[in-house]
Amino acid sequence: MSPSQIIVLATPVFFLLIAIELAVGYRRQRNTYRLADAVSSISLGMLSQTSAVFTRLLRIGIYTALFEHVALWRNDAFWTSLPGWLLALVFYDLCYYWLHRMGHESAVLWAAHAVHHQSQDYNLSTALRQTSSGALLGWIFYVPMALAGVPPLVFGVVALIDLLYQFWVHTEQVGKLGWFDRWFCSPSNHRVHHAVNDAYLDKNYGGILILWDRVFGTFKDEDDQEKCVYGTRGLLNSWDPLWANAQVYAGLAHDSWHARSWLDKLKVWVKPPGWRPADVAERFPKPAFSMAQMQLYHPPMSRAAQWFALVQFALLLAVVAAFLWQADAAPLARNAIWFAVLLTVQWSLGAVMQGRITALMALMLQSGALATATSAMGFMEWHWLFKPLTMVFALVLVAASAYSPSARGQFNPKTLLLLAAALAGSLAGDVFLMFQGFFIPGLVSFLVAHLFYVALFKSGQAWFPHRGALAATLGIGVAMYAFLWTGGLPPALRAPVAAYVLVIALMAAQAIGRATVLRDAPSLLVAVGAGFFMLSDSLLATNRFVMPLPMAQVWVLATYYAAQALIVSGWLASKASVPATAVQRTGAAGEEGRTHMARDRAPNIAPGTASRSS
Repeated sequence: MSPSQIIVLATPVFFLLIAIELAVGYRRQRNTYRLADAVSSISLGMLSQTSAVFTRLLRIGIYTALFEHVALWRNDAFWTSLPGWLLALVFYDLCYYWLHRMGHESAVLWAAHAVHHQSQDYNLSTALRQTSSGALLGWIFYVPMALAGVPPLVFGVVALIDLLYQFWVHTEQVGKLGWFDRWFCSPSNHRVHHAVNDAYLDKNYGGILILWDRVFGTFKDEDDQEKCVYGTRGLLNSWDPLWANAQVYAGLAHDSWHARSWLDKLKVWVKPPGWRPADVAERFPKPAFSMAQMQLYHPPMSRAAQWFALVQFALLLAVVAAFLWQADAAPLARNAIWFAVLLTVQWSLGAVMQGRITALMALMLQSGALATATSAMGFMEWHWLFKPLTMVFALVLVAASAYSPSARGQFNPKTLLLLAAALAGSLAGDVFLMFQGFFIPGLVSFLVAHLFYVALFKSGQAWFPHRGALAATLGIGVAMYAFLWTGGLPPALRAPVAAYVLVIALMAAQAIGRATVLRDAPSLLVAVGAGFFMLSDSLLATNRFVMPLPMAQVWVLATYYAAQALIVSGWLASKASVPATAVQRTGAAGEEGRTHMARDRAPNIAPGTASRSS
């Protein structure tokens, strides 16, 4: 049985304990759970486990290679005896202590470990909040065990024991435990470790034994007079699982890029978290950390959004369990495709909870991902469901956005009809292309859809306001058409394909020109979406007329759905930020006014060299 399957079997136990903790908290009137935070934490744990399918070489393969070739002492009989197992567990816990400690003392290691500390709540769901990048460098700290000849099987088992032990210590419902606190990592000891209070910062690294902290001078008792405050000093302020894993890396990359000294560019990564070159700190100052200014991140969620999150989370949990159960025996390409689907669901769920997108947009993205995956996997019955369903969600989203009370008066009926017509044409094209012998009707449907998009992007703007963009897209179109012609484009299709290439080039040119005039985020999204349309159609034509492309369905459909989602979200965002009264005064031109997309991410806060700072 693989470690992933063991985690799947342990999951019901995790949730039973979470339910017990939740019930105890309500009974004591000390509930420590918030829906969005708990879903975010567990989702990050799922992402950690699903991504681990692709880092198994780093986690086990390198260890096995070192054990086979450079072990200084080989005695499998000893390590598989009871004293050997106990010694291996203690040995692993010591290595874990130093990995954990260095994860707070070296910025690049903190970048991976920070994910576990980002929650501002402290409960059993926080225990499941794990990094997806820790394996990149974490294996280094277990090299001593390979050199000592600890067999890979023993190493894997004790690693799992150490990990599972640490689950129960993430709770505020268990107080101090007397003598147990002096020897072992306990809830009280680990609460200190997660706190950002000055007195508690960077203490209590032990996994099972707190003895290591007492020996190496990093132990701190929990003080009843100073309540632990949880999170990181560089607040995440997001439910986005991708940003949670990338936040600290992005900050380090920014400082490293802008540092003038080549030595400083390197030191940014290895120095303690929060260290910044003097020139970078001067050019990009950050305010000092203040406990008084540390606010709880809790964006409002409607009751409908809460139910949507609960249902999506339950379905996601079941699908992740199924994925992990079979992942070790499945081909890499298949795992990669389903991992991308799961990642789409996780990102969109976080975005709904954060208020960045609507539930309908999330369903559109998820349906598009499923349409792509089912096509690539050959599950055609499911593909025939999800492919048209994706554009149906897009049409419903546009209608719901236009006729919602908050959007009343913001939409020009003409532009609304143009967008709906473009999506309806795309839906018709999707349906035609699912059947053999309907390529020409499908091509015509998409041609009509792109003409509607051209008219939509023209609303309130001049024709092709950026001549350079027009020349560039037409040039790309001519080059692509020449490539198809010489690659074997059938004579009967040369005229309709030429018309199609011309129209999509004009669509992209109009979208890019519109973005250069408005210079705002929504129009940029629309322009990027138009670019993805050109890419998707180029891939489709190349695969059909020139040469088969590997995993063609994935690339064609993924870029196609990205194009549709970017255009729809960008267009709706541009309208959502225009006050209704302004629209009524200025008409269509006012509807094209400039807007800026709001971002929920607060800037990182750094307290000098304090560890949990960015």
